[in-house]
Amino acid sequence: MPPLPFTADIAPDKREAILDVLADIERSEDVRVLFAVESGSRAWGFPSPDSDYDARFVYVRPVDWYLSLEPGRDVIERPIDDLLDVSGWDAKKALKLLLKPNAVMIEWLQSPIRYRWNDAACDQLMSLASKIRLGPAGTYHYFNLAENQWKRHLSDDGEIKLKTYFYVVRPALALEWLLLHPDTLPPMNFQALLAGVNPPTDLVSTLDELLAAKRNTKELGTAPRVPVIDAYIAEVFERTTERLSDPALNKALKADRARLKDKADAVFRGLVRDG
Repeated sequence: MPPLPFTADIAPDKREAILDVLADIERSEDVRVLFAVESGSRAWGFPSPDSDYDARFVYVRPVDWYLSLEPGRDVIERPIDDLLDVSGWDAKKALKLLLKPNAVMIEWLQSPIRYRWNDAACDQLMSLASKIRLGPAGTYHYFNLAENQWKRHLSDDGEIKLKTYFYVVRPALALEWLLLHPDTLPPMNFQALLAGVNPPTDLVSTLDELLAAKRNTKELGTAPRVPVIDAYIAEVFERTTERLSDPALNKALKADRARLKDKADAVFRGLVRDG
């Protein structure tokens, strides 16, 4: 998985606030943050002016913490406010999820917005991620995500909030990516996904108009449904449902997990020792 270029499109005061929270977490929790990235709409490529900041991180604890008879909590969260949403996973949890494989963990490593980034540790994590095929796990993940967002925001026939289309279209594009490029991880960024799946021209122009409006408007407001977007989502759902019914879809997943387990163990031990 090639590293994405770092983009510093976060206001300095907001970046400083996030770095302060991360430093406080390291002190109060006795952990070392391996990386911290943006994971929400700002990293996906369709923020609004008032979008909050969704900072996600992976951390490692001292060796003795992992040698306890009782496993400790492997998640750290800070209270969500109107501006910041900061939470992270322990390295052991992150690596186990990466092996599943877990599309969220892979997206964090691809985020174009980085707050903290330990090169030595992240090189190992990205090397492992590059050997993972999302396969059926990725298809199930993005299909469930798209379907749940559809039911939550778009199932009614009346007017809808236009911005909610993006929360369905992004996983739908990822499903198309996995169909067209099964050996390549789908990019996190919305525009990169669009460019890689060759969608209908009228869909692209419609989404471009909505993107421009979303970037410049705190609230897009409600409006009648957009038939070209609805039709595309329905087509993707139909193709994916047919694909998930294929009994051969799950064959490679267990083999991948077994093949990479020893490497993941080695990465984990190295991260803990270095910590």
